[in-house]
Amino acid sequence: MTATDNSTQKSGTTALGETITSTKLDPDLPHVLEKVPGTVWVVAFIAAAERFTYWGITTPWQNYMQNPPGHKGVPGALGLGEAKASTIYNVFMFFSYLTPIPFAVISDVYLGRYRTLRLSSSTEYRITFGGLIAAMVLIGLAVGGVRATVTPFMMDQYPLTEVKLTTLPNGKQVVYDRGLTTQYIYNAQYWLVNIASLSAIPTTFMEKEVSFWAAYLLPSCFLAAGLSFLILGQKKFRKLPPTGNILPKAGSVLSCSIRGRFQLDAAMPSYQRQHFARDVSWDETFVEEIRHGLVACRVILGFILFFTCLSQASNNLISQAGQMKTYGIPNDTITAMNPIFCVLMGPVIQKGLYPLLNKKNVMFQSITRMATGFIMMSASMAFAAGVQKIIYNTGPCYDRPLACPAAEGGRTPNQVNVFLQTPTYIILAVAEIFSFVTLSEFTYTKAPTDMKAVVQALGQLGAAAGSAIGIAITPLAQDPNLIWMYTGLAVAMFLVAVVFWILFKKYDAVDSVDK
Repeated sequence: MTATDNSTQKSGTTALGETITSTKLDPDLPHVLEKVPGTVWVVAFIAAAERFTYWGITTPWQNYMQNPPGHKGVPGALGLGEAKASTIYNVFMFFSYLTPIPFAVISDVYLGRYRTLRLSSSTEYRITFGGLIAAMVLIGLAVGGVRATVTPFMMDQYPLTEVKLTTLPNGKQVVYDRGLTTQYIYNAQYWLVNIASLSAIPTTFMEKEVSFWAAYLLPSCFLAAGLSFLILGQKKFRKLPPTGNILPKAGSVLSCSIRGRFQLDAAMPSYQRQHFARDVSWDETFVEEIRHGLVACRVILGFILFFTCLSQASNNLISQAGQMKTYGIPNDTITAMNPIFCVLMGPVIQKGLYPLLNKKNVMFQSITRMATGFIMMSASMAFAAGVQKIIYNTGPCYDRPLACPAAEGGRTPNQVNVFLQTPTYIILAVAEIFSFVTLSEFTYTKAPTDMKAVVQALGQLGAAAGSAIGIAITPLAQDPNLIWMYTGLAVAMFLVAVVFWILFKKYDAVDSVDK
């Protein structure tokens, strides 16, 4: 949904409470942000606290698993090597992206979003000192619960007004635009989450200078603060009750659609009454909601490889930094450039680029933004391949970094400046902002009212499939094959962008007509 999208807006109220229809609104009236309730920002902070904990704990894992203890160049513990460490990390990612599904069902059907979020946050806090594998399992469960509920719960705090005409103190009339406000909330949350992701900086320095236990203690304390806000503010939150199990009803609609040659119109009550002489338990609105939800699910499929590329920042790009001159900076600290550039580029895009395009009537809508992000992700992987080529062309160990006698047991990397990775992270950050933020917004707005958490969780299935691809390509994640791994990802991502645009550009056209 773009800043001016009001395709679902039907009516509103004046400042005096007079009900009006959208046809009575002057199309030239400016659309502005509605005031955002304070509880939205509290939930956004809780989401940021969870991300602070997640990245603070998981960022040191690659070094922990890949390198042996006492490694002179970079810290380590298990000495499994890059390929095995990347495989284990991708298995963890695969698991953590699957867990939102059951938690989403629990949230929408049984416990509600608040209780599910509170339970998940508490679980993550309690397990951070466990053994690595046990921690991975329990953290994966906790992360799944938070991912499934935190964004829908945040949006629950924003009242469901659509279009509202109001008069400012200076006498000027403006339209409070839900679409504009929703986009603002999503981008603000993403900005806060990326600030929190900078926890990778202190935890990786603590990992190097103190030990791994100290690196894990800091994020545990920070999540405790977020959990405290969740508990202390429970009377202030807008807590929608669980809606009951509508999944069987949704399944019946899809079953009717399949029997009707995969046409959702066959599930309409009028169609069922005319052709089968039976009444159904749903109405036309519910079928239309399912239709919109299926649109979101189809779009999610296009993100599978995107998530594979995105995961490189958490494993192989960390290893790449370890092959270069880091000037005393821990190699896994370099990955913090990703959230840093997300923080810097987010306001530039949200406050600068999008309003400029809207002013010039350039329709930079959801599908276009996502496809553009795919191309940017392809470019980031291509640049990573170029950096790897430079590493292999430079001594002392060339295509065997840290492994030849001249490396002095891992003390001397290839003589390439680690900040050559900077453009990779800049391009990757722009790709995230265009694609990932838009996906969250798109899936929430398209999801059926009673299945917000479920559809948000289905978005994580694309990430799980991306992690599965990451597991499959890990045999390439070792020297001297890394150039081909990055190149293959770049080419495949570009092809996905083209196919994605061809298949889904019609949804941008529909949104334009609806405006």
